Amino acid sequence: MPFPLNSNANFDIDDIKSPSDAVGGRKPKNNGEEHPAMPPKKNPAPPDKGSAPEDRQKIRAILPRLDELYPEAHCSLDFRNSLQLLVSTILSAQCTDARVNQVTPSLFRKYSDARAFAEASLDELEEAIRSTGFFRNKARSIQACCRILHERFGGEVPASLEALVQLPGIGRKTANVILGNSFGIPGIVVDTHVGRVTQRLGLTKHKDPEKIEFDLMALVPKDRWVKFCHQIILHGRQICQARKPRCEICPLRPHCDYGQQQA
Repeated sequence: MPFPLNSNANFDIDDIKSPSDAVGGRKPKNNGEEHPAMPPKKNPAPPDKGSAPEDRQKIRAILPRLDELYPEAHCSLDFRNSLQLLVSTILSAQCTDARVNQVTPSLFRKYSDARAFAEASLDELEEAIRSTGFFRNKARSIQACCRILHERFGGEVPASLEALVQLPGIGRKTANVILGNSFGIPGIVVDTHVGRVTQRLGLTKHKDPEKIEFDLMALVPKDRWVKFCHQIILHGRQICQARKPRCEICPLRPHCDYGQQQA
């Protein structure tokens, strides 16, 4: 029987790091600038070529089981266009999708396009998203993003990884969320669940998200990238949990390096 979908699967904004900006936290110093300059983003290392035959055999066994367990896996953020998904994905950092979905209806009624976000009062925007946590960092990222979208892209979200990762607060993970779920452009999203579960399964030996992304790109068929990540996130929340994985009931255990060690 399929496992029920968990609406709390969420993706983190790539650049939120400090808990000092959580709800009730203090504003970080920025040398008097409202929006500190974003450092240039480094190009990732190229992926390793090929994959071992045993890894390809393993992924061929895992994919059908994931389809049986999570046939309806999909993005659980509510959105109607790519801008709404971009904003919702930023808000989902360290916050459940369920909470984000409670905040965004009124937010999107008040700010209907990139220009509205760009010209919003920062204090009012912070207050509108306060309950999602890290609201000051998130508000600045949303506003800085939307200013660039309004000024350089005619208010539209670009449909390319290269353009997206140059936006404030947007890294490869968030960019792949937007591309895969709004534009239908396949990408591997490596959040904490995808990283943890694929390491335990033995699909990657790396800890760096970009290296994990490239390992999975080499193994998983391209037309499965988006759904595979949604399925792995659900599995990480429901079965392969961080502190106490439920190996004894895990249907993927026969194909899992970590699970076999627990036998």
